[in-house]
Amino acid sequence: MRVGLVSPYPWDVPGGVVAHVRDLAETLVATGHDVSVITPVDDEDAVVPPYVVRAGRSVPVPFNGSVSRLAFGPVSATRVARWIREGDFDVLHVHSPETLSLSLLAVFIARGPIVATFHAANPRSRVLAMMHSPLQLRLERLSGRIAVSPAARKTIVEHLGADAVLIPNGVHVARYADASPLPGWPGDGGSLAFVGRVDEPRKGLDVLLAAFALLRAERPALRLLVAGPGEYGDLPEGVTALGLVSEADKARVYKSADVFVAPNTGGESFGIVLLEAMAAGTPIVASDLDAFRRVLDDGEGGLAGELARVGDATALAQACAALLDAPDRRAALSERGLRVVGQYDWSVVATEVMHVYETAIAGHHGGRVVAESDQAAAEAARQILP
Repeated sequence: MRVGLVSPYPWDVPGGVVAHVRDLAETLVATGHDVSVITPVDDEDAVVPPYVVRAGRSVPVPFNGSVSRLAFGPVSATRVARWIREGDFDVLHVHSPETLSLSLLAVFIARGPIVATFHAANPRSRVLAMMHSPLQLRLERLSGRIAVSPAARKTIVEHLGADAVLIPNGVHVARYADASPLPGWPGDGGSLAFVGRVDEPRKGLDVLLAAFALLRAERPALRLLVAGPGEYGDLPEGVTALGLVSEADKARVYKSADVFVAPNTGGESFGIVLLEAMAAGTPIVASDLDAFRRVLDDGEGGLAGELARVGDATALAQACAALLDAPDRRAALSERGLRVVGQYDWSVVATEVMHVYETAIAGHHGGRVVAESDQAAAEAARQILP
């Protein structure tokens, strides 16, 4: 099958949607499909896989409690239209079309078997509210809609009056299960780990640092390993900052901790870091967010991790201390997590996505994806600019 994937965010800037598109593309390629991904790329010198087509640079735009880097406008629309025509795709798969970026342009430009995946849970989205009428008209022509979580699905229903198939984010389980700890970790004094953008408030690093200070008062040898992009500033003693790490080293970070901590304060529709930690066999303490609770649910009335009150450093410290002091409990959570994460392996998730593709193609009687002319694509972009 010839598949065109559209990423709204730049390939060379770490993020959950980009990681999802990359992993889906690689899984499809590995199973024999012909895949092309169009995406912004901000660094002209960035090395990208052969299946990636550059769509220019992005610009920073505040979105969903953080700053997203998006590509939009007539020039971007023309590039998308040409890519679609040259690709001769069996199916077009756009991601996060509710953002003012390439995916939204593709929805307005393309015709034929088109599938959209919605990643964000944003009940007060100004973009969705502003674009309600034109978006609803276009999304009615979609051949398939996917939501990565119930929260994302609810956002679609409330804003667009449409429904979607629920297919979660995926994780390469073996990649994390087979990783080795970083040298010197986890050590004898106990260790915690955090993975995420460190200067994005909703990721909750400040809450974790406050909890870590409480824990260190009783456990002076406890260490915290922090990985992720952003400006770190001054960190207290006992904290090791790695900055942005490779995918291979990220897997090693999870393996280096006695407990992985996800102190997020909100704005999460899923929780890919929880899947990655479970795949690594690392016990979890997470904020009691609905999205996190759903991911940790083992389907048998239990959770594959401990939950702490959102934004409460004391509660977070207590939950971490309880696990650090209970190796048997950590082993049980690790075992439960490995059972839970199996359903999220990319081999499973990609198969479900392929079923949506096949239904979309059948609905168009095998017709290919086609695009507007360059002039019409540029005009469409002008009409939907805010």
